[in-house]
Amino acid sequence: MNYNLAQINIARMLAPLDSPIMKDFVDNLDRINQIAESSDGFVWRLIEDDTSDSAVEVFHDDFIVVNMSLWKSIKALFDFTYKSDHKDIFKRRKEWFSNMKEMHMVCWYIPEGDYPTPQDGKDRLEYLNKYGESPYAFTLKSNFTPIQASLYKLETRKQR
Repeated sequence: MNYNLAQINIARMLAPLDSPIMKDFVDNLDRINQIAESSDGFVWRLIEDDTSDSAVEVFHDDFIVVNMSLWKSIKALFDFTYKSDHKDIFKRRKEWFSNMKEMHMVCWYIPEGDYPTPQDGKDRLEYLNKYGESPYAFTLKSNFTPIQASLYKLETRKQR
């Protein structure tokens, strides 16, 4: 079976999207999304209209913005995040978003052809914050493989 890498990251805005504080962020969204979509290894990204499982409803906070996507590999996501023009916007995140105390980004493997929901992402974030990194929920700093993830049994997760 083949797998894609799913990722979700959330951020809490300092102000509403239509405020002057958020203007530069909003003005760059389409450009950054186009860079992602044209990147090697990009598969899919959440567009809020794609799902009835609204990210706002899942996270219960109008100030939380959600980015969720699928990639062919950790390397593909890493290269987009840190080696494309996305890195320049990423460096400016403190201008628009508050510092979150808990982990706000998580990755996991998902069978090719499946698509994650915001609730899936929230569940993985909660798991990562409660138990730390594992093949079930991890950050880009880890090198877990799809094979390790598929062998990581639910019973193991429940025993923690």
